[in-house]
Amino acid sequence: MAPSKLNSNDDASVSSSQPESGFFNSISLLNSEKAVQELIQQNPVMGSDDHLREFSEALRTVAKALRRSAEGKAAAQAEAAEWKRKFELESKRNLNLECKGLSLREPHSDGKKTETIACQSTDRIEQCCGNNGICSHEVLRDGATNSDFKMVNDKYTRKASFKLSWCCKGEQSDQHQHDIVSFEKGNITTAERSSKQISLKWESDPQTVLILTKPNSTSVKLMCSEMVRWLKHRRMNIYVEPRVQTELLTESTDFNYVHSWKDDSEITLLHKKVDLVVTLGGDGTVLWAASMFKGPVPPVVPFSLGSLGFMTRFYSETYKETLDAILKGPINITLRHRLICHVIRDAAKTEYETEEPILVLNEVTIDRGISSYLTYLECYCDNSFLTSVQGDGLILSTTSGSTAYSLAAGGSMVHPQVPGILFTPICPHSLSFRPLIMPEHVTIRVQVPFNSRSHAWASFDGKGRKELGPGDALVISMAPWPVPTACLIDSTTDFFRSIHEGLHWNLRKAQSFDGPRDT
Repeated sequence: MAPSKLNSNDDASVSSSQPESGFFNSISLLNSEKAVQELIQQNPVMGSDDHLREFSEALRTVAKALRRSAEGKAAAQAEAAEWKRKFELESKRNLNLECKGLSLREPHSDGKKTETIACQSTDRIEQCCGNNGICSHEVLRDGATNSDFKMVNDKYTRKASFKLSWCCKGEQSDQHQHDIVSFEKGNITTAERSSKQISLKWESDPQTVLILTKPNSTSVKLMCSEMVRWLKHRRMNIYVEPRVQTELLTESTDFNYVHSWKDDSEITLLHKKVDLVVTLGGDGTVLWAASMFKGPVPPVVPFSLGSLGFMTRFYSETYKETLDAILKGPINITLRHRLICHVIRDAAKTEYETEEPILVLNEVTIDRGISSYLTYLECYCDNSFLTSVQGDGLILSTTSGSTAYSLAAGGSMVHPQVPGILFTPICPHSLSFRPLIMPEHVTIRVQVPFNSRSHAWASFDGKGRKELGPGDALVISMAPWPVPTACLIDSTTDFFRSIHEGLHWNLRKAQSFDGPRDT
């Protein structure tokens, strides 16, 4: 009969309710311990029955374990109840502040502040966060600060956990999720980003090279034909533009092994055929190479045959050694971000009814054209009104284009691997209109208002001008396909060399020494 009594007590223990904190009820553990003690008393151990003696010792061990477990569970249950009470108090406080349109800021014991973004309802939480929201619905605490956060069992309360991830703006958005933020034990850290030096290592030998040249240059033609012969000796497949193919065949019929394309549909497939792109010219040739690829771009090796050469760091005199090292690998590359631009006409029914998107490597410029009136533009950042532009125009630039038109208009020079969008006005009729640098994930909308006196004109990397009438808008965001360009040394050294050699940045005569001299 004793075993049946133990089973009945166990069933009662298992069926007992659990508290909302998630801990097992300690009262049921105490009842189980009493059942074991009664079982031991009701079953005297006989010296001749070894199995009964072993069973009795096992029951005593179980009784001790149940007693320790009951004590631990009781303490944990008390702590959980205290945590629940604090959470309910803070939830009510957050809800009251949200109704007033405020964000809760509470001081820590060390003087720091933590901002909590809370949503007013469950629907809003799902809309704000979902799977990709950047939102913490729990309070981050370092220690006891007021009467609502007292010490529990002589221990300070711990930080609440939360999740960080990047927002995505729908399936049709060009923004993508980037898992670069992590949270562990109350500390936020960032993982490695694209701003760090990137090395490219070939997993298989490159076989196909596309050569793009600056037109109307005799020195470039000679360099191109010489490089084509050398690459053919290396058993490489060579693609050139139709114009260059005609020039090579006119020079000699021996160049019949050089490939080209006939229409634009074949250009869209180049990134699947070409392993490497070689440009012979200046920065304009690199811009032309980038504009040919509407999606992924193969690594670009730019040789300097132009003037400034912010992007063309390789010297044409040593092209053999350079290409040998690049084809062998590994090589350092710079990921040059591009902007994707959509023109939305006033007659469009939805914001997704746009013209063909345009990718730019340097900048998109919106100016007044030949009109004598000031350009009047309304600018929005992620659907929030940013400012109105009244002046000659506006430049939206990548960090690679920070040393181009944006620099001439007063914008900052930015390292090309810094992911961001430069917002630079052109001759604004305002003394306080300073340039801005936006983060990479924002979407900027520039619209010509209906009360504008004239139209505006948009140009993309200095070409392809489009007229923007009242009601028309231009939407700009970061494109997901950067342009990887090979580095002579590394991205930082190449950048500093370009601004020193191309712009003579911060060069002046050294000051004379007029202080005391040692005798």
